[in-house]
Amino acid sequence: MKAPDARKIKKELTIHGDTRIDNYYWMKDREDPEVLAYLKAENEYTKHILKETESLQKTIYEEIVGRIKQTDMSVPYFLNGYYYYSRYDEGYEYPIYCRKKGSLDGEEEIMLNVNEMAKGHEFYSISGLNVSPDNSLISFGVDTVSRRLYTIHIKNLIT
Repeated sequence: MKAPDARKIKKELTIHGDTRIDNYYWMKDREDPEVLAYLKAENEYTKHILKETESLQKTIYEEIVGRIKQTDMSVPYFLNGYYYYSRYDEGYEYPIYCRKKGSLDGEEEIMLNVNEMAKGHEFYSISGLNVSPDNSLISFGVDTVSRRLYTIHIKNLIT
């Protein structure tokens, strides 16, 4: 099988008086059928070339996963009357953002369960969590397309 060959289209990009050439700028359009066809060909080629290593890949993957602590928690930090932390539960991919009022022995309040929020999405990322000074609101960005395009959300933590 022959490796796919991406065509080159010269594109000059100038910023701050510096010009550079990007021959693959055309590939930034993720909806372009030619880009999608090229990526599909690359994936097929990669799968073909690495076919003989599938067993080794599986072994390495299982070893890596076996060394990851499945249930984990960040170090709590105290801010404005609450201890904040995130935790991961075994079998789940995303964090759960929590807080406890006044003491680490207090009742856990789940602010965001990203595992629930991510249902129905192929990709889900949360960034920029910020709790309001009166502890009643949390703002955060959500990216569901893996392009660092965030939609800002605000959640009322009281209601």
